[in-house]
Amino acid sequence: MSEKTLVRYAAAGDGVAIISLDDPPANTYTHEMMRQLDDAILRARFDDGVHVIVLTGAGEKFFSAGANIGMLSKVTTGFKYCFCLHANETLNRLEHTPKLTIAALNGHTVGGGLEIAMAADLRIARAGRSMCGLPEVNLGVLPGTGGTQRLTRLVGKAAAIELMTTGSTFGFDRALELGIVNQVWETDTLDDFMAKVVDYARGFCPPNRASKAVGLIKRSVQTGAEIPFETALALERELQQQLFASDDATEGLNAYVEKRKPDFSGS
Repeated sequence: MSEKTLVRYAAAGDGVAIISLDDPPANTYTHEMMRQLDDAILRARFDDGVHVIVLTGAGEKFFSAGANIGMLSKVTTGFKYCFCLHANETLNRLEHTPKLTIAALNGHTVGGGLEIAMAADLRIARAGRSMCGLPEVNLGVLPGTGGTQRLTRLVGKAAAIELMTTGSTFGFDRALELGIVNQVWETDTLDDFMAKVVDYARGFCPPNRASKAVGLIKRSVQTGAEIPFETALALERELQQQLFASDDATEGLNAYVEKRKPDFSGS
């Protein structure tokens, strides 16, 4: 019996790949979905033709409502631990991949769904009545897929503790105020929203942008924020040296001197 497809991978062209969580009605994730997400992240990481990864949910209503509670209610404590461990490893892989990742929040983004979104570099939300938040305390547990750590890094300790201990859910406009999402876009349809996100993503790809520089800026920030300052500066210098040796740095510097728009290749 073939495995059900729970994560879909599509090439949007011009350097953009779209990874979609697809398990209606709420795109809740099981270990099987997380394994497929892990595979999709690695596929995009190894594809030299992909410069930006867009992560979204299938359908109009949900990005993801988080972990599948029905599944969790049936498995052993040991399985739950390994499930959380692998989910952490998967989202770390997304965060560590030296390519820009954008979470396109097409609908409700709660619990583990928000934890997945927070592992992306940028979060773009579709305006509407969708809610987000980390309400796990209402189930007697904590956000166990990086939520306690990533939310703290986004909004600070006091706000993170308040949001998680109250189990608050809130709209994307409030998420924008808190700094959880980067932008909220008004669009007529979901297709319009996704087209706009993909167009935005292409702006970070060659020839518009030096994608290697984009990826290493991400790497410097994501890694540097977690290590001592002097060590982070050393990392920054090493990454800069890699860029100085790149074709795009040569093109960028020459274009500046020649007063023309650079034509980046991604190399």
